[in-house]
Amino acid sequence: MLSSQNHASSSEAPAAAPPTSAEDSAAQPLQDRGSNRSQRPTSEAFREFMASSWAPAERVEHPRDAVADHAALRRRRVSEAYPGERLVLPAGPLKVRSNDTDYRFRPHSAFAHLTGLGVDHEPDATLVFEPVDEGTGDDGGDHECTLYFKPMAGRDSEEFYADARHGEFWIGPRPGLEEFSQRLGIRAADISELEVGVTKNAGAVEIGGTRIRLLREVDLNVDALVDTSRINTGVDLEASDALDAELAESLSALRLVKDDWEVGQLRESVNSTIAGFHDVVAALPRAVGHARGERVVEGAFFARARMEGNDLGYDTIAASGNNATVLHWIRNTGEVREGDLLLLDAGVEADSLYTADITRTLPVSGSFTPVQRRVYEAVLAAADAAFEVVRPGIRFREIHQTAVRVLAEHLDSWGLLPVGLEEALSEEGQHHRRWMPHGTSHHLGLDVHDCAQAKRELYLDGVLEEGMVFTIEPGLYFKAEDLAVPEEYRSIGVRIEDDVLVTADGAENLSAALPRGADEVEAWMRRIWES
Repeated sequence: MLSSQNHASSSEAPAAAPPTSAEDSAAQPLQDRGSNRSQRPTSEAFREFMASSWAPAERVEHPRDAVADHAALRRRRVSEAYPGERLVLPAGPLKVRSNDTDYRFRPHSAFAHLTGLGVDHEPDATLVFEPVDEGTGDDGGDHECTLYFKPMAGRDSEEFYADARHGEFWIGPRPGLEEFSQRLGIRAADISELEVGVTKNAGAVEIGGTRIRLLREVDLNVDALVDTSRINTGVDLEASDALDAELAESLSALRLVKDDWEVGQLRESVNSTIAGFHDVVAALPRAVGHARGERVVEGAFFARARMEGNDLGYDTIAASGNNATVLHWIRNTGEVREGDLLLLDAGVEADSLYTADITRTLPVSGSFTPVQRRVYEAVLAAADAAFEVVRPGIRFREIHQTAVRVLAEHLDSWGLLPVGLEEALSEEGQHHRRWMPHGTSHHLGLDVHDCAQAKRELYLDGVLEEGMVFTIEPGLYFKAEDLAVPEEYRSIGVRIEDDVLVTADGAENLSAALPRGADEVEAWMRRIWES
């Protein structure tokens, strides 16, 4: 193909030699080369025109968010735990997906919990608890809280149209300082003031400085800011790391008991997830025979998650046949075949970032075979037994102990255990765990595995309280290559998972509207296909 450039005739002077690599780098620094694709004009006339003739931003009074009062109570509890100390909680930065494109932003869960902010409003934001005299802080606490973030540049600025990561022309409008303050009841400040807000009067307590506790490994820039301040003021870094870890534990444990607003958000997530499971069953005929039928399943659920929520709460497990025996099968590249079971583990994340986490195991053809039903009903019996023991006052670990005993009893009755039942259940045995290697329950909330940094005595060894939300999800997994079981069991993986709210005298199954019994599942699938 001929070049679009004119070729020089032989009588013209020879073309100049191409620039060397060093000359090219000097002309355009590496960090500026991302703009090569945009081809944005740089003339002064363009700049002046882009800065003119925009309608003024509408000034609106923003009502206080429903979550604001709940978040204020959470901040008050944190304030009471750390009087006299400055607490620094970053939201986190944008994360690069590929070259100059980012993943959709999601703030750290502790930041979201204490501000009430979800979705993609506040990359690089930081919440700072500033210690004040006892009882003179926010809501009578011991701190004044400030949300530092980068406000949207005005339309008369070059950033408005030139910054693809932050400019309104590229990413749309974001709330400003005043809006955040009105909605959340938190004072707001420009991110340019963060360094002073974090480092002023910082130093060792014994010489009159203010101790800083940091939620670490969320934003490396904030980590560096705090660490530099500690080095400059002679603070012991190793001791500070221990204090930071204690803060992370405390913020995680704070979420163990959900308030009414959080429970409401979880109910919404569960309802959207149930609708997503309905969509999957409706899509199953399309999935059968498709080279990547599991992706058909995954896509059907994802569409619901984006229509009704913010996103998936976690990568969907759409595992058919032997893939259902892979505990975290998220590749979803397999076929969906008639006669197989489909294990679907999925959850919708609400705009508030609270997520459901539900699993159902579905017969692809609409009916369980006798051996599939046998395994399914054993898992259901274990789940039902676990539900029966849930109430305030028991220890969290008792849920798991109850479920696995029922599973072991079924495995024993089928002749699969290589030793007697009680020997298998003993600490020295545990043979039954070959086919149920994971825990039965985990806390649920802003993270699908919520409160994971809480201390063992508050989590695994903790006592159930009203308002806790967690899963009950026993399973049995017989891999195709497992020669310890008869062939009829191989390639069968079954898990049944529901989301549970601890009530004053027992438990509520938040996901009870999704059929659980084998007969109910078959009838539900038929109704969807016939409608």
